[in-house]
Amino acid sequence: MSHILITAGPTRAYLDDVRYLTNASSGRMACALAEAALAKGHSVSIVSGPVSVKYPEEARVTSVVTTGDMLKKSLTLLPRVDGVIATAAPCDFEPKQRAKGKLPRQRGLVLDLKPTRDIIATLARQAMPSQWMIAFALEPDGDPARALKKITAKKCDLIVLNDLTALDTTTTSISVFDHSHAMVGQRDGTKASVACWLLELIDTYADKGNLSR
Repeated sequence: MSHILITAGPTRAYLDDVRYLTNASSGRMACALAEAALAKGHSVSIVSGPVSVKYPEEARVTSVVTTGDMLKKSLTLLPRVDGVIATAAPCDFEPKQRAKGKLPRQRGLVLDLKPTRDIIATLARQAMPSQWMIAFALEPDGDPARALKKITAKKCDLIVLNDLTALDTTTTSISVFDHSHAMVGQRDGTKASVACWLLELIDTYADKGNLSR
């Protein structure tokens, strides 16, 4: 059985001590994947941003807030796991300088932002050859072109494409592509049923030695 790291939920980039930027993510898919993995006998560690969903008690959960926090904790756990499923929607940008207190509303606001570090790409660069990396990619129009670029750039074994209809719902539709850009499966349904199907696919690939970057 494998030890799987799942990144989950959103992260926050604080503009001041009150306001922040974030991405929409409920953590439901991560929760469903954790439940499916545990049911198959795997061990699960979750690094999650702020969510209201309750993860399985058997999973080891670490709560974080910022993208930097999520990356740091994931890197700490990386040597102990067999693979990573990156379902999180970390904030892609953060202010170059965080203001103290609360910015006055009357002044208006112009944001000067910088990109945050790419979590899955960083993990993939530091992973051992035997460790597999699977990333989720949300594309608003469902076009796989950008997702396929990500699988190469981020050095992932599989990339899971979904779209805006998956946000804050109990259902989803995914397409899975491997590092040769071939679509290896597609599934619609509840997040619980899709998670079970995806775990079966991952286990099949891993058993055949096809998860290699």
